[in-house]
Amino acid sequence: MNICLRCCLAVLLIINLAALSAGCAKKVYPPAPPRHELPVPEKPSEPEVRKDYEQAPGTYTVLGQTYTPLPTARGFQEEGIASWYGPKFHGKKTASGEVFNMYEMTAAHRLLPMHTKVEVTNLENHRKVTLRINDRGPFVNDRVIDLSFAAARKLEMIGPGTAPVRVRAVGSVSRDELPGIFFVQVGSFSNRENALRKQETMKKQGYRDTRLQEYRINGQNFWRVQAGRFYSVGAAEKARDTLASNYSEAFIIAD
Repeated sequence: MNICLRCCLAVLLIINLAALSAGCAKKVYPPAPPRHELPVPEKPSEPEVRKDYEQAPGTYTVLGQTYTPLPTARGFQEEGIASWYGPKFHGKKTASGEVFNMYEMTAAHRLLPMHTKVEVTNLENHRKVTLRINDRGPFVNDRVIDLSFAAARKLEMIGPGTAPVRVRAVGSVSRDELPGIFFVQVGSFSNRENALRKQETMKKQGYRDTRLQEYRINGQNFWRVQAGRFYSVGAAEKARDTLASNYSEAFIIAD
């Protein structure tokens, strides 16, 4: 009887330890996907604070509060509470128009110019990150910046969710570094078969993501052949310069 009792107690102890371990386990996020595998941006459901205003270079209003972005980030510094955002917005468009990737070093700020580089210091552990502003928010009174998952992880604030930080502007991203999705248009055809042949030619030349875009002018269909895809202005410009020797009127378009 004593042996059976000891066996039962041992089993219960193992079960309890397993439950405790499961409860203490940290949430595991999937590894960063390649940029080309990001989901297509979705139209947000209403209401959604981060997306409830039209993208504009000037003043915008959210929840009845009007904001006017600063004309320059030079000399900017502030302290306050940082939060972070990730899975809910992953793959959706930011206020800058680019797709949000929670694994990139980016952040949302209400007033700093888009593509400002900022150094963010966690005042509790003194860890620092340098990232780029590409979104608007957070629209919560006691918070000054909303970090991507990747930035928050480096600052060791994923668990707490918020942390006191210092935000300091350290420059801006150069034009060549500006992210996005770009194509280089190399021709426009009124005959779809000709357009398909040109598309195949571009793919054989290494532009595997070359696409056809159909449009209509004065009742007639045309097909644009656009070589791509490129993930920065600099990469698109380099491709355009290469293609210009055969396609003198090649030009860049943003998706």
